[in-house]
Amino acid sequence: MENIIVVEDLVKSYRGIKVLDHVDISFEKGKIHGITGRNGSGKTVLIKTICGLVQPEKGRVWVNGKEIGRDVDFPENTGVIIEAPGFLPSLSAYKNLDYLASLRNVIGKEQIRDAIYAVGLEPDDKKHVGKYSLGMKQRLGIAQAIMEDPEILILDEPMNALDKSGTAEIRELLLHLKERGKTILLVSHNPEDIRMLCDTVQEMDGGRLLSAL
Repeated sequence: MENIIVVEDLVKSYRGIKVLDHVDISFEKGKIHGITGRNGSGKTVLIKTICGLVQPEKGRVWVNGKEIGRDVDFPENTGVIIEAPGFLPSLSAYKNLDYLASLRNVIGKEQIRDAIYAVGLEPDDKKHVGKYSLGMKQRLGIAQAIMEDPEILILDEPMNALDKSGTAEIRELLLHLKERGKTILLVSHNPEDIRMLCDTVQEMDGGRLLSAL
């Protein structure tokens, strides 16, 4: 099976502390890959580096055969949610996504509506996002990540702030996306998410990848 993401010898330090310590890993296409570990283990820095949001001191990353920071600044055909999603509080969910979609202009109104439905929200709801609960904002963040039908999804704690039913719905959505051939990189501290969703699991600690779980 083809490796769609390849990470080679990544090193990154903050204030003299290595948060990525010679990380080497590759991820196969069409699977859900879990990365777990305690807070501060380097999980989020790793995926930010894969996305081109953090520049490593050493090492290289390829996504879909293109080197991040050299061939492209940000991985192509990739949907991302890292940390708390930010939206314009005075606009509805649909208007927020419509604005974001206009930046690349590759999808239309129907795809935006479908993405909002897919995460359990209502595209015709006029309620401003500023009045949304944390769980509703999290759902909207996932809708933003999937709306352009990307080949790769990189999701940092996507179940944060979701209740039990919301978590079940998003798990089902991710499994459905995998069935459609998507590759998903899932960072989670929740053992149930890892157990139920992931084909491969890597644990991080002290900026290093431990052996696969």
